[in-house]
Amino acid sequence: MIIKILLTIIFFAVMLGVGLYSRKQAASVDGFVLGGRSVGPWLTAFAYGTSYFSAVVFVGYAGQFGWKYGLSSTWIGIGNAVIGSLLAWILLGRRTKLMTQHIESRTMPDFFGTRFGDQRLRIAASIIAFVFLIPYTAGVYKGISTLFEMGFGIPYEYCVVIMAILTAVYVILGGYKATAMNDFIQGIIMLFGIVVVIAAVLNTQGGLSAAIEKMAALPADDNPATNGGFADLFGPDPWNLLGVVILTSLGTWGLPQMVGKFYSITDESAIKRGTIISTFFALIVAGGCYFLGGFGRLFGMPPVLPNGKLAFDSIVPSMLITLPDAIIALVVLLVLSASMSTLASLVLTSSSTMTLDLIYRDKKSLPGEVEEGTIDDIVSEKIERRKVVVMRVLIVFFIVISLMIALNPPTFIAQLMGISWGALAGAFLAPFMLGLYWRGVTTASVWACFIWGVGLTVINMLAGNPINPINCGAIAMVGGFPVVWIASLLSPKMNRQQVDKIFECYK
Repeated sequence: MIIKILLTIIFFAVMLGVGLYSRKQAASVDGFVLGGRSVGPWLTAFAYGTSYFSAVVFVGYAGQFGWKYGLSSTWIGIGNAVIGSLLAWILLGRRTKLMTQHIESRTMPDFFGTRFGDQRLRIAASIIAFVFLIPYTAGVYKGISTLFEMGFGIPYEYCVVIMAILTAVYVILGGYKATAMNDFIQGIIMLFGIVVVIAAVLNTQGGLSAAIEKMAALPADDNPATNGGFADLFGPDPWNLLGVVILTSLGTWGLPQMVGKFYSITDESAIKRGTIISTFFALIVAGGCYFLGGFGRLFGMPPVLPNGKLAFDSIVPSMLITLPDAIIALVVLLVLSASMSTLASLVLTSSSTMTLDLIYRDKKSLPGEVEEGTIDDIVSEKIERRKVVVMRVLIVFFIVISLMIALNPPTFIAQLMGISWGALAGAFLAPFMLGLYWRGVTTASVWACFIWGVGLTVINMLAGNPINPINCGAIAMVGGFPVVWIASLLSPKMNRQQVDKIFECYK
């Protein structure tokens, strides 16, 4: 216990120290939200990866999908690396950096409003982002507190509150630069930790070969007389597994807190290096998490909830609780690192979106247009400082709301993630990506996709989830592309000259 407490105190001290160190660079809006658009490839790549993977993956998804699909759940981690990281950086990185800088966009809602010439899109997108980032944040709190409770014996409620306060402090102090620097430190811990934890868990089962043999001998849930396929290449349920791969991999392309990393990177050469670093990080961390979760059935049945369902969020903690104290201390730091980086990214994205796109919604002009009137530099500086203050206040507000959900959460972390990612990526992914490449995307088609993504997710949720939230989220994301394409063909086109001015950034 002394080792665990000591390491945790050092960890928190470093995080807060980075926040204090970075506070001078968080005085302006660009500094607070984007790190001055001068964040290098290593920090950006690690910020992307650590925002991607949190306790939601390590505790919630790895446990639940490892139980359902066995060792084939490793495909989810591979999909996260190839689709969610490699292809995302290749297809979105350069174009996002150039276009958002060209149109002076600081947030994803700001992008929609300026790129498609309708500031009402900016307002709608900011509301969608704020509302549906809350359940995602609550899911992260739930995951980290479950494991923290196991490692320290501290009641769940106290864990949630402690995590919320610490995250708020270092984000409020240092903004995005503090978040990115802490993400790098936390990412190193995650890379080292996941390798050590996998080796320790497999050692309890007699090594890798013995563990795989035990998995291959496990019977199916519905027929104890048959092989369950939990050690097979594609597992017992490949189609539903594919839905999980799509949701957790393609979803990152449309999440504001993920795409925002491309806004802040220094230049195009940094994007190339960041692509390699981010993909390697995802392969180790995500692949390792799901590979580890695939052995969950070897550690006995998880507890049963009052509604009769298995407590999937208890699977990974049950695998780790028998490990030596030093390894458990490392696990706690691993999950703290993964979760606090994600929480920081979520609260920063939400507060900046609400401040810049709702409360202080500046009049935007397209590239090449001259804005009417001027503003005194002193007045402008005061407004910038006021925006930063409002963002800091909203960080606290956002954390309090998500904290209330985390203290009384739905049954599974995966449910929270399915709802959040399905609505956000279902609404944003297609119009954002196509808007970077295709001049023919219309304003009406963006509205249509917003309605499609949010509408499908909310209707499914209100109807009692007749479609599994994971599969519903995947359908919302993929379905957004034909929605935007068809609506663009049927609706009035945007002004050609304005669109050409926007796409000049790629020449």
